[in-house]
Amino acid sequence: MEPKELVKTLITIIGQIQTDSELECPPLTGATKPVGAVPEFDSKVWPVATTILATQIDVPIPDDVNIFIDETTKEPRSLDEIAVFVCELQEKQGEKQAAA
Repeated sequence: MEPKELVKTLITIIGQIQTDSELECPPLTGATKPVGAVPEFDSKVWPVATTILATQIDVPIPDDVNIFIDETTKEPRSLDEIAVFVCELQEKQGEKQAAA
């Protein structure tokens, strides 16, 4: 899957979560960092959004991986950065499967 498609999917997922939670959702773009920019989008919601994304794109995302926060810098990722990160995860998993 291409990062641009993933960004669109993430925007839809986050928008739906906010709607279902009856919370405001600011306009989302690739530059948006959901952590901090989206009301009440926190560590309780991240796993839900990650699971929905993994299911929709049919790519397993390990439970111990936080796609919304950069492990190294501890800074929130933008939607563009999340999309690239998930694409890299997908590639690594494809390589593992090919090697198996």
